[in-house]
Formats: sequence, C-alpha cells, structure tokens
Amino acid sequence: MKLRRIFKGIYAIWYREVKVFLREKSRLVSAIFMPLFWYFIFGAGIGSIASQTAVPGENYQHFIFPGFLAMVIIFNAMFNGAYVVWDRKVDFLKEVLVAPLSRTTIFMGKVLGGMTDALAQALILLFIGIVLGVPFTFFSVILSIFTLFIFAIGLVSLGLIIGAFMESPEGFGLVSSFAVYPLFLLAGAFYPLSNLPGWMQVMTHFDPATYAVDALRNVILGASSLPYLTNVAIILGFDVVLVIIGTWAFNRMKL
Repeated sequence: MKLRRIFKGIYAIWYREVKVFLREKSRLVSAIFMPLFWYFIFGAGIGSIASQTAVPGENYQHFIFPGFLAMVIIFNAMFNGAYVVWDRKVDFLKEVLVAPLSRTTIFMGKVLGGMTDALAQALILLFIGIVLGVPFTFFSVILSIFTLFIFAIGLVSLGLIIGAFMESPEGFGLVSSFAVYPLFLLAGAFYPLSNLPGWMQVMTHFDPATYAVDALRNVILGASSLPYLTNVAIILGFDVVLVIIGTWAFNRMKL
C-alpha cells in the first residue's frame, strides 16, 4: 500500500509538471526557436571559417547539431528549478506536503516531469534536424533519444538543487546562468575539444554535457573522443550523484 501511494504521488507531481508545460506555448516556441537561430547563425557564419580549421572535411552544421540537442536539454531542464521557487512563493509546496508524501517522492515526481518537458522539446529539434538533412539513421535516432533521456535526468536534478536553495526568481536566474553557460560552452558544442588549451580540457572533464555531446556526435556522425558506452556510463554516474544531492537538498529545503 505504501509503495502504491509513492507511485501515485510521483505520477501526480509528474502530471502537474507536464500540464504546466503544455499550457506555456511561448516556452515551447522559444525553446525551439533559439537553438535553431544559433544553429543557422553559427552554421552559416562561423562555420565558413571553422569548417576550414576546426573540423576540416566535415559539414560544420552537422558537427554542431548534437551540441544544440544538448543545449535544449540544458536550458529547459535547468529552468524547472525556477518552478520550485515559484511553488514556494505561492505556497503550492505547502499544499503538496499536507498529503502523505515524502519530499523524496515530490523530488522524483519533479525530476520525471522536468525530464519529460525537456525531452519533448529536444525531440522536436531532433526531427527538425532530420528534415534539415542531418545524417540520422533509425538506430542513431533511438540512441540519441536514450542519450537525451539520461542526460535530462541529471540536468533537471541540478536545476532543482539550485531552486531548493534560492528564495527568489531573480536569485535563481542569476545563479543558474552561472551554471548553464559554462555547461554549454565547455561541452565542445562549437569546436573539437582537442583544440582547446590544456587547462580548458581539464575543465571539460567535469562537465556532464561534454559526454552527452560526445555521445550524440558518436551515434549521429560516427565521430567522438570516447566510446559511446563510456560516455553513457559517465552520464549515468553524474545522474546518480545529482539525484542523491537533489534528494538531500529537497529534504533540507525551507518553505
């Protein structure tokens, strides 16, 4: 009976997060428009130089596309932490905690809801990429979806961790920006990591997005720094660590 109540609680929180996402059409449009805008600007502009230097012999737009799939996950998964701040301000979390649900259950429901939102947006961009001629195969689409799925779990957890300690939306926006941009820019979305200075290469090893981009580049383009399974194992390791920290953060969160 207790286990059934936990699953029903997770489902209820997940359903609420998905309903909120479906009602915010502007969020969906911006989440797809901005990566595409960057994709075409960098692909046509910087790509005219980078294709001759950074990635000779490769289509630069195809090279950066896996990075933009990761970008959608990073920006939208982290955004879910802002809902924690708003839920506290409007006392929604207090209402939820009246129910016989643990904070761990609430956290897992929010992780699954945020993961579903971010993955849905990434899938839209993925299918746009197929239309644009990115060399997907059926097998690479399946592996790309799996990679985005496990990557989203960790990033949503990170966003919720930040949201658990922030007391205002402004504070969340400031702190999350310090996490979002290094995650994206150090992941090798625009350039091969082998071209970076040694000290920057060290920093990329601590960025989970590095391994997500590398895994996506492996299955889509057949070119990567590490084997696909190695990348997946590292991403899963990040997921476990961030879920554990997120559970702890939610249990210490002040209402």
